[in-house]
Amino acid sequence: MILLQVLQLTKYYGAELILSNIKLEIQSHDRIALVGRNGAGKSTLLKIIADQLSYDSGDIIKPKDVAIGYLAQDTGLESDLTIWNEMLSVFDPLREMEKKLRDLENQMADPSVYNNPEKLEKIVKEYDHLQIQFKEQGGYQYEADIRSVLHGLHFQDYDYETKISSLSGGQKTRLALGKLLLSKPDLLILDEPTNHLDIETLTWLEQYLQNYPGAILIVSHDRYFLDKVVTQVYEISRHKARKYYGNYSDYLIQKAEQYEREMKQYEKQQEEVEKLQDFIQRNIARASTAKRAQSRKKQLEKKEFLEKPVGEEKSAQFSFDIAKQSGNEVMRTHDLAIGYGRNAVSENIHLNITRGDSIALVGPNGVGKTTLLKTVIGLLPPIKGSVQFGTNVEIGYYDQEQANLTSNKTVLHELWDDFPDHNEKEIRTVLGNFLFSGDDVLKIVSSLSGGEKARLALAKLMMKKANFLILDEPTNHLDLDSKEVLENALIDYPGTLLFVSHDRYFINRIATKVVELSPNGTTEYLGDYDYYANKKQEQLELSLLEKQENRSPADDTTVSKNTFVLDKEAKKAERKKRRRIEEIEQTIEQKEAALSEKEALLFQPDIFQDYEKASAINQEIKQLKAEIDQLMEEWTNLQESL
Repeated sequence: MILLQVLQLTKYYGAELILSNIKLEIQSHDRIALVGRNGAGKSTLLKIIADQLSYDSGDIIKPKDVAIGYLAQDTGLESDLTIWNEMLSVFDPLREMEKKLRDLENQMADPSVYNNPEKLEKIVKEYDHLQIQFKEQGGYQYEADIRSVLHGLHFQDYDYETKISSLSGGQKTRLALGKLLLSKPDLLILDEPTNHLDIETLTWLEQYLQNYPGAILIVSHDRYFLDKVVTQVYEISRHKARKYYGNYSDYLIQKAEQYEREMKQYEKQQEEVEKLQDFIQRNIARASTAKRAQSRKKQLEKKEFLEKPVGEEKSAQFSFDIAKQSGNEVMRTHDLAIGYGRNAVSENIHLNITRGDSIALVGPNGVGKTTLLKTVIGLLPPIKGSVQFGTNVEIGYYDQEQANLTSNKTVLHELWDDFPDHNEKEIRTVLGNFLFSGDDVLKIVSSLSGGEKARLALAKLMMKKANFLILDEPTNHLDLDSKEVLENALIDYPGTLLFVSHDRYFINRIATKVVELSPNGTTEYLGDYDYYANKKQEQLELSLLEKQENRSPADDTTVSKNTFVLDKEAKKAERKKRRRIEEIEQTIEQKEAALSEKEALLFQPDIFQDYEKASAINQEIKQLKAEIDQLMEEWTNLQESL
């Protein structure tokens, strides 16, 4: 069923064109992402679809009974009610129905009704009908649904009688999301729903949305989240929309393939046009060939010309370098406790960072990740313990709030005043690499958007050439393209990294270690985010087994633990088989491509007329076929063993 159609929609802000001839279709159970640069018009399109904003031309078609739920960026829930009563208000129609059922039950128990068969039958019929309706609409589980959503959004430790007005902005945002999820509209529109969510909550939200009964339209810069949730991607670029099937990673592959394909078609047509034009110029004046030249000219005039494919929009370009190398030991903490005043949020912190490490610091919101970074760089004093740095360590710190970027200086002087040894041309060149060009460098820093401040902070960090970068949520406010540029720069960085991030895609690309921070200390995992998540899952499964058997880890030497170990080994073996299957499929594809090339060679005159060359190629073909057969046999055996 089609829930909504956007047809040739155009939107201007004043004289500035934002969206042009946008086409979009949403069907029941669709999972759609809108992607594009900051300022491309993604949030504008969501607001238009949600009837929060007008448009200049085009149509939006939707059935009258389709319910749309919309959550704007950083929308906090403003209410004087308690957490529980606010969530309960979503189900007011059900509660009214429940009240009506209780009223009918009381009527049926009344002797005057009970002894009147006609009256009783009428009330029983009404009761049965209402009870079925109540059950179908979730009447017997709405309180459980509320608890489930509040638990998933990390409100399980809160008193549900807490007034919403007393909560922080981030907590109000999570509650606004929770209330919308509980209302279960036919079309759920979410603009950056992953803001303010820690990794555990993000994982819960992914699972919830995967099982959501309606359709979903999302704008998000979290690539890991998009890969898990969406099955279609619309890219908004240069005012237009283009549709791709699959998740975010599929979109990237298809986009690159499409550009390459269109460029080849364009270049092929250009070659044909050049040949026609050359023929016309050489033959139009000759009497013997003028007729053919005129014919070609008409052919050229009727030709539909392909537009040259437009490549990527301009991206930031930068890299991080170091002024000098640090010693092998970069930083060590000993029995560190952190917090504010005498109130420790985390203690018993042990970090040992060596040169070349790239460490991701993870943990739930409020556990003290930012506090730890600020303690390390000296902005906060430790409550207990010590932080020691190695020789020649120079720190570069990136603040997630860009708290130091609130001045009334221009962008140009904000950077130039920090690095006065460089001339204006050099400073402008650096700013140009971070997409500040022309009059952009004369903007006042305090008036910049979040994304612009983030790019300016990164420009400062790059200029410092520190050998130990400490980054607090560096991907916040960056669009998807800027995130990729930052990742590539950090992958090539020759120094040491310690960073906090909720971006699991970013952690997977950058981290060599993951350190989990808890109130009781730190735990180190030697791998990326996926490795860390798998290890946590294994620990959870083992813990559940131990609880089921009512044994402590020290006493558990029985079959249950052995079963877990065997199951773990079986899963490991299965993963290994699946990886081998993927490797075989890629190898077969490569060998089949090589086989096609060799077989094509045999049709070339200089090859098939030369016995020795043809014989050698035939031998290579025979070898390739044998290798493909062998790989196919291994592939079949592995598939059958799964």
